[in-house]
Amino acid sequence: MDTKLLELLVCPVTKGPLEYNRDTQELISRSARLAYPVRDGIPVLLENEARPLTDAELKA
Repeated sequence: MDTKLLELLVCPVTKGPLEYNRDTQELISRSARLAYPVRDGIPVLLENEARPLTDAELKA
């Protein structure tokens, strides 16, 4: 994930920052408690495509 692109992207739900998780290929929104998938290098920033984060994932 390009760091410049990551700086421009925000969570569509909260408009907050996103963190890239290279291992799971997801963009993490801690404020919305959601993980958005990155497919073929393209972020899918749709709320219905995101998965909820567990408490353990938020602490990591």
